[in-house]
Amino acid sequence: MSQSSQKEPHVDLELARGHGLTEEEYGWILDKLGRVPTFVELGIYSVMWSEHCSYKNSIVELKKLPREGAALLVEAGDENAGLVDIGDGIAVAFKIESHNHPSAVEPYQGAATGVGGIQRDIFTMGARPICSLNSLRFGSLENPRVRYLFDGVVRGIGDYGNSFGVPTVGGEVYFDASYEGNPLVNAMSVGIIEPGQKTASAIAEGVGNPVFIVGSATGRDGIHGATFASEEISEASEAKRPSVQVGDPFTEKLLLEASLEVINSGAVVGIQDMGAAGLTCSSCEMSEKGNAGMVIHVDRVPTRETGMTPYEIMLSESQERMLIVCHKGKEHVVQAIFDKWDLHAEEIGYVTDDGRVKVYWHGDLVADVPAEHLALGGGAPVYIRETQKPAYLDKTSSFKTEQVADLKREAGTEILHQLLGSPNIASKRWVYEQYDTMVRTNTVVGPGPSDAAVVRLKDSKKGLAVKTDCNARYVYLNPRRGGQIAVAEAARNVVCAGGKPVAITNCLNFGNPYKPEQYWVFKEAVGGMGDACRVLETPVTGGNVSFYNENPNGSVFPTPTIGMLGVVEDVEAHATTFEFKSIGDLLFVLQPSKIKNVGIQASEYLARVHGLTAGDAPEFDIHTEKAVQDTCLSLIRSGYVRSAHDVSDGGLGICLAEMSLVSKGLGAQITLNSSADNRLDSTLFGEAQSRIVVAVSPENAKHVQEEASENGISAVFVGNVTESEFCIEVDGETVVKTTPALMLDIYESAIPNLMSKKK
Repeated sequence: MSQSSQKEPHVDLELARGHGLTEEEYGWILDKLGRVPTFVELGIYSVMWSEHCSYKNSIVELKKLPREGAALLVEAGDENAGLVDIGDGIAVAFKIESHNHPSAVEPYQGAATGVGGIQRDIFTMGARPICSLNSLRFGSLENPRVRYLFDGVVRGIGDYGNSFGVPTVGGEVYFDASYEGNPLVNAMSVGIIEPGQKTASAIAEGVGNPVFIVGSATGRDGIHGATFASEEISEASEAKRPSVQVGDPFTEKLLLEASLEVINSGAVVGIQDMGAAGLTCSSCEMSEKGNAGMVIHVDRVPTRETGMTPYEIMLSESQERMLIVCHKGKEHVVQAIFDKWDLHAEEIGYVTDDGRVKVYWHGDLVADVPAEHLALGGGAPVYIRETQKPAYLDKTSSFKTEQVADLKREAGTEILHQLLGSPNIASKRWVYEQYDTMVRTNTVVGPGPSDAAVVRLKDSKKGLAVKTDCNARYVYLNPRRGGQIAVAEAARNVVCAGGKPVAITNCLNFGNPYKPEQYWVFKEAVGGMGDACRVLETPVTGGNVSFYNENPNGSVFPTPTIGMLGVVEDVEAHATTFEFKSIGDLLFVLQPSKIKNVGIQASEYLARVHGLTAGDAPEFDIHTEKAVQDTCLSLIRSGYVRSAHDVSDGGLGICLAEMSLVSKGLGAQITLNSSADNRLDSTLFGEAQSRIVVAVSPENAKHVQEEASENGISAVFVGNVTESEFCIEVDGETVVKTTPALMLDIYESAIPNLMSKKK
């Protein structure tokens, strides 16, 4: 086997370790090949066997998730994104992925290319992206470095998404010290395949069918990006800026149109985005899926930098590129379409039947590897890691509410205001006003007064309700229950917006899997997600695992971000927001018939006011949760509910305050009874689960209470909508008295004030 003409390093165990491979894995490569790999082959194995591409430390647990459902058109992991049939001949493709490590080093480009990459996963399916979402986590905004990262990430998402022309309609932003040195940047995209349009598969088949690389020219950006994403962040990470890709949203827009056109032309056998590991990943995975092989002449790949080696070309993660296998004889169709859109379309090889990916450089064979050794679910290593319950849980679970003094009644208003100013609760307008939320004119409900975004499907009564969600504090304190709640709350948000939850995608952000305590948390959280998905009938369509989210000070909170897809059967009639609509409307809480303990454990109140992340995640029963969600959705579809908002961060007090402050001056008179533990802080700010506040007109109150009772839950009357003041009484005594205008000012100004601080 020939090496390239340029002098390359001697391949040995030391070089393999430098590529992120273990001694055992290097030994496997020697055994599989029966020889020492070439430098190009070593690079190929290193990226394909990285955690980012192979899921070698997670796939055993992921396979335990429910991955089947009547509406699923492809199984989880089979294609670039999940695909769900929502009726009327319409299919929805959706997926979420992380770009955490690149964003920690170069926040603007890291976030921007995360947006670009997830869009390509959607349109390689043949779907046109119709909306984007994101889930972001940072340290404290008091820290200048965090403000720099936050600003760069938001600008990167906004600039790329706005230029690409797809609205960013929703998301979430959380702040906690655990993310100080390792922000999380998760990007989600949703697309549709309309009746008559063709779907596409990431497959190579048909001996002799030509292989094209299309889109942008290849550069040195992003080389070993997959390996970089499979190690902990450290001071040395700053030196890895070349591992961060550089995006061009205008080229991506051209690539979108060209890709959809070529898919619908009938010329395409298979197509795959060049994301992590670039040409290496797409060639190996497409070949393995088709039980085929591939010959690639990398010297034919268009490059934008001089002197690039075959190693660099195979591992480059330059953006806005695709690999296409087309039907033999249809080459002119592919070339004409990409010429029309002023994009490269170069024939670089052909499909074979020997199951091997062979890479040539000016006629010399520089790599010859079996595709099945490299593809996800094929011959890549699979590990079952050691687990150990974390020691910190003994400390956090020993917390008793009695250790902190109860809230004084005269301080109720002050604490409500303080929580409204918490960055985790406060308005994220500073973020979403940098995004184009309305481009393409399909956005029915965007960021703001709704628990989930709603997007119209043109030429159909239907719409989509979409949401990203995860309370990572719960997962940290009780991984299994926290995983359950992450799925349940995402579904609850979709229901409050008028949608029926149908499926999820997920982005699993965790620490180092080689640490037994970290892996125990991961395993438990994934198990909890599966528990909830089975009961809520929301199968997992796919997603992303992001390990090694650690820095020298420790791991991030375990954060299994859920991307929930829901269907709104009639957008005009059922899309629901949470602001008050009319004076005199009655307010009910749909909730379990018996709530044993509301409590302040694991709450935003406990963290913000007392500086404690402690206790257990809230009590939770997934079957009761489903009953609450089913009741709420039925009431919305029957026209009985005017507003709906789930009780989450900040508890019932914050939920009701949020409904008021976005309601153009409408207030509320709330009357509550003390919670079971007879504490005011629990009553106002405890985060008991499976609760939804609904506003209904007086004539519909009876219907709400009767249907709740029939479904085995309660509809508890808590007050009514008034003209101006917002007041809460507990046990007959006023404990909160404020105005919507004052609350709105606190809510809207919190994050802008922090971001305007001088360094």
